[in-house]
Amino acid sequence: MSTESELSPMEALSGYIAAAAATPLPDRVVEKTKFHLLDTIAAIVSGATLLPGQKAIEYAGLLGGKPEATVIGTNIKTSVANAALANGMLAHADETDDSHKASRSHPGCAVVPAALAIAQKNGTSGAALLRGIAVGYDVGARINRALSTQKLYDAGHATHAFAGLFGATTAAGALENLSAQQCRWLMSYAAQQAAGITSWRRDPEHIEKAFCFGGMPARNGVTAATMVAAGFTGVDDVFSGPRNFFMAFGQDPNPSLLSEGLGSRFEIMETTLKKWSVGSPNQAVLDMGQAMQQEHGIAASDVKRISLVMSMKETVVAGQSMPDINGKHLLSLMLLDGTLTFASSHDHERMHDPVVLEFQQKIDLSFDPSVEHRKPVMHIEMNDGRVFTRPAEAVRGTPDNPMTKEDVLTKARDLLTPTLGAAGCEAVIDAVWKLDSAANITSLMATVQSDAPKAKKFGGASS
Repeated sequence: MSTESELSPMEALSGYIAAAAATPLPDRVVEKTKFHLLDTIAAIVSGATLLPGQKAIEYAGLLGGKPEATVIGTNIKTSVANAALANGMLAHADETDDSHKASRSHPGCAVVPAALAIAQKNGTSGAALLRGIAVGYDVGARINRALSTQKLYDAGHATHAFAGLFGATTAAGALENLSAQQCRWLMSYAAQQAAGITSWRRDPEHIEKAFCFGGMPARNGVTAATMVAAGFTGVDDVFSGPRNFFMAFGQDPNPSLLSEGLGSRFEIMETTLKKWSVGSPNQAVLDMGQAMQQEHGIAASDVKRISLVMSMKETVVAGQSMPDINGKHLLSLMLLDGTLTFASSHDHERMHDPVVLEFQQKIDLSFDPSVEHRKPVMHIEMNDGRVFTRPAEAVRGTPDNPMTKEDVLTKARDLLTPTLGAAGCEAVIDAVWKLDSAANITSLMATVQSDAPKAKKFGGASS
């Protein structure tokens, strides 16, 4: 019998996936997985009020399908593939969802919808659901690492779609209780569906981006898992041999990274939960703005000028028409309002508010190659001559500065309460926290059903 060190990447990976649903996780990983499950559900519910979410819900209604799984935030039940597609798009209807730096991906918006759909169909236990989600994060991140994340992205491939696909496929396959042999075929059916190009960056309304990051990989992952569960066979090892996956997509591949640290390094622990429901480049800026305002009692009316210097990799925040991406707009809201909510950061009308526009004129935003990524430099000059600054710290929610349980709950309540009400919000939180002992996820899914939400004025892109 081969020892663990002698196993090929496919042998190690397929065995790991096959055993995942029955293998207990360390307590710290269970808690972190609950954080990401709750955060993704909250992103789905809030995403249902935005244009990409509205389009996904309408499309799910048009598709119909066998009533196997719920489109969260609605009363629609449809096939597992259709539910995964819709919920994936809802989860990435904006920039609220989690992110994984090393794989340049947003794992939750693909992995969680796929896992929920299969778990609901199969009557899976809550503990198994959490394990399926965790193993999805493990495999999705490792796929991109093995492909060489930056080189994959530079070649024009959508890293978010690749990691999301293999993560969703893995989670769905684990919850279909596939054997190790079936998991080999599972990976091959995922590889056949690998797709996504970075033209998503030119999508002005976030609809195609929601499909590329969340809906497409979640749907394709569920498709791969259900086909293999239905008896489909395929190639035993798509990661090696002639015409393999890495030959097709790898720029500088290292397939051994697929199995490195399996069972000891959990990628969900390396995944960022965003404190603010906005684009990643703005997280550090908002952390600094809030900290400086609270530390020095800064009133917006007393600010004379702000100098904000960001990395050259973060130019996407300049001049954006989407309020949850526009850096000057978001910093203005933070200092004017004293905080930032989902509603305020997505309100297109405030993009044209004279007060906000006047304050933006005080902000000098520039980009400098010497500034470290996610380490902006900010100076706030007051009318009385005082100048405030502070060093950039690790972004809140990253592995180096993780969110607390209370942080996670605060964000979830901001996202869930407008649609589900205070009592409904607390029911979701309670159901997630009790998943360890839940025989199935019926109670959880009951808490996330609602009449189809109406689009808010801040939904989608400006008309």
